[in-house]
Amino acid sequence: MTLVIRAVDAGMAPDWRRLWRHYLEFYNTEKPPEIYDAAWARIIAPDSGMHSALAFHDDQAVGLVNYLYHDTFWSVEPRIYLNDLFVDPNVRGTGAGRALIEYVEAECRKEGAECLYWLTAEDNMTARRLYDKVSRLTPFIKYEIR
Repeated sequence: MTLVIRAVDAGMAPDWRRLWRHYLEFYNTEKPPEIYDAAWARIIAPDSGMHSALAFHDDQAVGLVNYLYHDTFWSVEPRIYLNDLFVDPNVRGTGAGRALIEYVEAECRKEGAECLYWLTAEDNMTARRLYDKVSRLTPFIKYEIR
């Protein structure tokens, strides 16, 4: 399978919205239109620090990765947080997920970021099989207050 990974541009909004909707459905959630609009506006804003790329196969968008740069108290260099990764179920297992991660890893190295990291659901075994191959599992547990 030949994949091309491209940073999003304004013309890719319909593909990005479709794939992000499927990603949210995978996690049994949905967001109102204003969340889609705000996220997209941040992604395409030149100085926001939020980025996205799409994986294409035969000019069809089949995957997305959303990521952001942020500073930390622990180093001088920024870090990259991979916020969302989704691959169309019809092309899972073809290397699209790995290619999207490698794209962000290359951005991390190009920008001199200290590391690339992400979270996933404990029971997301399909994704975790890939993650175990391309990264190391850390011992951290997530807590949150809303």
